[in-house]
Amino acid sequence: MFIENDYIITPQFQYMMAYYDRNGKLCTHITETTRTFIVDKSPLEVINDSIRAIGFDLRGALETSKWLLGNIHMCPIMINPIHRIVLFPTRSYKHEETIWLNPHQIKRTTGFNRKTIILFNNDSTLTVPIKLSSFNTKLQNAEQLEKITIGIATRPFTVVLDPEKRRKITDKQ
Repeated sequence: MFIENDYIITPQFQYMMAYYDRNGKLCTHITETTRTFIVDKSPLEVINDSIRAIGFDLRGALETSKWLLGNIHMCPIMINPIHRIVLFPTRSYKHEETIWLNPHQIKRTTGFNRKTIILFNNDSTLTVPIKLSSFNTKLQNAEQLEKITIGIATRPFTVVLDPEKRRKITDKQ
């Protein structure tokens, strides 16, 4: 498996999780649609670097997510609004067993023995130790964050002129 020093999250990103190398250093195991590799940084460092690459930071992204969705637990994070990349965690973002997932890469979810089996667009699968209903709620929150964020960016800006004030200005001329 390849080890990279840096990584910026792309639309091909499927999921990532913590990985400890042979020296016990916290790294990140990343799976994209066509490759799997290790990054010599923690998952939160990878997320923060990806957000900083477009001029923002992790703290601001978390605050914005909570502001838009309400104070929900384990809120999703907008990584890149230009590419519409949102990630959501399976556990608290500070927990070492957290898996970060890209909802755009998820084709289908099914439950089995209080776990969720995720089928990705490239037909690979991943089983996470979360009940299906809980997982689907997190998935819906991530999709909702994307819709709200993109909706704000694409909403037309409208200016309404008061006709009474307009007449007064034109009458003075």
